[in-house]
Amino acid sequence: MAPSTLLRAERVFNRFSDGIGAFSAAALLLLVFNVFYDVLMRYLLNDVSIGMQELEWHLYSAVFLFGVAYALRIDGHVRVDVIYERLAPRRRAMIDILGTIALLWPFCFLVAGYGVAFAHEAYVIGETSGDPGGLPGRWIVKALIPTAFICVLISSLGFMLRALNEYLGLEKAHAYEPFRP
Repeated sequence: MAPSTLLRAERVFNRFSDGIGAFSAAALLLLVFNVFYDVLMRYLLNDVSIGMQELEWHLYSAVFLFGVAYALRIDGHVRVDVIYERLAPRRRAMIDILGTIALLWPFCFLVAGYGVAFAHEAYVIGETSGDPGGLPGRWIVKALIPTAFICVLISSLGFMLRALNEYLGLEKAHAYEPFRP
């Protein structure tokens, strides 16, 4: 593969991850408005909505699950840096490549695979909230799990390409490029 092709492929996957980050940020904004509305209704008008409370954890789930793919993009994920930070860039790149292939990808496939069955079962049985006034369609929030891990898998391709590009010396370690809509 030509060097410019690797760099372009990395940018494509990074744009995807930036889009997931924007989606996660939008879900966070909706969550803030939802909590604000819920608190306002509860304490000023003494009106409690179970559906709005459930929507809070649905939105929180979306923020967290999709935020993982974006955290991988900006290198904001958890890593034990005791040894890693002292290594040469090529060795760090090799650790990132091997860690992605040997650890991250199997985990993503495992969670996404079981998550599809989890969401499908909820859809088939017509699972809804157990609380009166709760939200219907529990399968929707359960479908976020496999969808998010597929997004993490796609985002990991950009992460791995960044490491590969660094290993091959095609481009110095990439500084975080902020999302631009």
